[in-house]
Amino acid sequence: MKTYKILAITLATATLTSCSLYKNYERPAEITTDGIYGDALSGDSIGIGDIQWRQFFTDPTLQALIETGLEQNSNMRQTALRIEEMQNNLKAAKLAFFPSLAFAPSGTISGTWDPQSPDRFGGNGANKTYSLPVSLNWQIDCFAQLRNSKKGNEVAVENMKAVRQAVQTALVSNIATLYYTLAMLDEELALATATSGTWKENLRMTKLLMEAGQSNKAAVASTEANYWSICTSVVELENSIRQIENTLCALIGQNPGHISRNALSSFRIPSICTTGLPIGLLSRRPDVKQAELALASAFYSKNIAKANFYPNLNISSTGQYTNSLGGAIFNPGGFIASLVGSLTQPIFQNGRLRAAYKNSQAELEIATIGFQQTLLDAGAEVNSAMANIHTSEAKQELIANQVASLQDAVDATEKLMKLSSTNYLQVLTAQSSLLSAQLSQVSNKYDVIANTIALYQALGGGSF
Repeated sequence: MKTYKILAITLATATLTSCSLYKNYERPAEITTDGIYGDALSGDSIGIGDIQWRQFFTDPTLQALIETGLEQNSNMRQTALRIEEMQNNLKAAKLAFFPSLAFAPSGTISGTWDPQSPDRFGGNGANKTYSLPVSLNWQIDCFAQLRNSKKGNEVAVENMKAVRQAVQTALVSNIATLYYTLAMLDEELALATATSGTWKENLRMTKLLMEAGQSNKAAVASTEANYWSICTSVVELENSIRQIENTLCALIGQNPGHISRNALSSFRIPSICTTGLPIGLLSRRPDVKQAELALASAFYSKNIAKANFYPNLNISSTGQYTNSLGGAIFNPGGFIASLVGSLTQPIFQNGRLRAAYKNSQAELEIATIGFQQTLLDAGAEVNSAMANIHTSEAKQELIANQVASLQDAVDATEKLMKLSSTNYLQVLTAQSSLLSAQLSQVSNKYDVIANTIALYQALGGGSF
């Protein structure tokens, strides 16, 4: 009786000291999102990360490309299968709470074989035995080993879902970026093509002026060199367009081919273009979610390491129908049953359990630091994206003024040349400066779009 009392007291004490093993993960109080956006903080509760991607990218042609990519991209398809694997592991972890059953029937024929005997067994016949056992094994989750294992698998499933969200967000952003890169290259190609035509005419005029004695061979050579330079840029732009189209086709799971697109001006900045509240990053941004899930996984791993110090209670039972029991053979068969309970308490494991627990505590601290750093990095990305947007928008008006001024300069030099108060080289110089400014204007338009897409991705990529 004293033995049972000691065992009961031991189990009760262990149960009281292991209450923490049943706690669910909670975000550490020291981890906060306050101030992570810096001076880019928006007071609005709804930000650009809260709207669906179809509301953000309103171009129908782009929407069709994104939908194709989400359906056919190889990374998306692989991630979906990984989620199925994690869900299967979670189902197995849930079923671990129930007893396991096994059925292993067996039969034996034995005897002395006599080739001279008619029945080949010396007249005694063969001994035939059979056994139809069913075994049951049940691990009682007294100290939350199974519970924490199940929680860990739940975290793994959520982590893989965050991976899928990260793949989706990156995919949508990359498709949109490449799409508007093509639109930008189209505009640059149109400018370069038009300019090459202008310079071709300039070259013809310069040659005529030289024949008339109003220019020289140096001016002709300079004009011709600029003309060939612009023709080269046209060829390079055409090749760049082809390369971007191939990249985009591979991204959406299609063979190389032409990509239909609208003009760069088709992009419309969403009416909601603010950061929203920083707390939203915890639920929207995939890498932040993954960092917290890694912290939760470390929390449950620590609980499992701690639970290994406590007893492990198993109940096993076997029942079988057989005609053989030890050395005795009886017929007809009979039913045999047994029930065994075992309690295993680790006492000395060469320091392995203590080392594993200390390591799990260190991993928990590492995951906490990693989560905080991921938040800081996310906030910095949001701040940088907002700063880039403001810079690009500020440059738009300045570059537009520059283009207007250079256009006036071209018009003025052309008029002066007709009055012979200036030479043709000044006209060519003004036209070169105008082309450079126009290309900068197109590039800056693209920068506004690309930085807005970067903000969309930095804020978690919107909802799906």
